[in-house]
Amino acid sequence: MKRLCVVFTIFVFMIVASCATLEEHKGATSGGVIGAGLGALIGAAVAPGGHGFEGALIGGIAGAILGGTAGHYGFDKKKTQAETNKSHEYNDANVAVRIETVNVHPKKVKAGDKIDLDMTYVVLTTSEGIARVRETREIWIGDHQLGNPETTVEHMGGTYQSNIPIYLPKDAKKGTYKVLYTVQTAYSKDTREASFSVY
Repeated sequence: MKRLCVVFTIFVFMIVASCATLEEHKGATSGGVIGAGLGALIGAAVAPGGHGFEGALIGGIAGAILGGTAGHYGFDKKKTQAETNKSHEYNDANVAVRIETVNVHPKKVKAGDKIDLDMTYVVLTTSEGIARVRETREIWIGDHQLGNPETTVEHMGGTYQSNIPIYLPKDAKKGTYKVLYTVQTAYSKDTREASFSVY
């Protein structure tokens, strides 16, 4: 019954906010640049595994992209909590997050093109509870920050792959850009770096 109410609420929001566009990815939860309320509801309704708010998108995508835009956030759960804990030999009661891989695709683009900022990370916990995870992707060229899109999601333990597509500004400077990927919870944080070039 609660799930039906959530779906009905989403339907009402979609009618009222007709200017917002939503894109569903097969096997993934999707929430666009659509604001906190609707983002959280969409995430809750289509969370994988039917675990209530597992994977709920809490805050939409925040952070400016100078002259560009952020596309629709999406994630896939790649491994269960048990599989993830076993592969990392984790048996602590606390919640920890660790980045496994980061990737910018494609590596070479023209100004105005789209890049995908992919990240795979683990939520390590022996609890059955849900952890609030903040994902941040800072885009830099030299000492100038082009943007810092971030989103907050709620996950159970497991391995997750997430993506934020970025449409670069049409006047983006040529050169090598670095992307600093960060995931964090209240008690744990991890950062990795990747790069791409504009020609």
